[in-house]
Amino acid sequence: MNILKEADIIVNKRGEEKERQYGPFISSMAKASRIASEMSSKTITIEDCYNILIALKFSRESHSHKEDNLLDACAYIGSLNNYKNGK
Repeated sequence: MNILKEADIIVNKRGEEKERQYGPFISSMAKASRIASEMSSKTITIEDCYNILIALKFSRESHSHKEDNLLDACAYIGSLNNYKNGK
């Protein structure tokens, strides 16, 4: 399957399955940004959290190719776009 189609399924079509396990993803990102802000004594935004996760996946990919790195990066980018568009 095309990696972009697979990322779309993860972000936009499997949300209910993941929400049952972990809660809504964007709510988790909001909580993570608050926790990271407290831990670092500075404001870490939800967008910062997305950027860090995307950067981590690209960093891992630069060390060793694994399709999962690219798939996760695409999924995080898609979810960030949804967040910015208020979805």
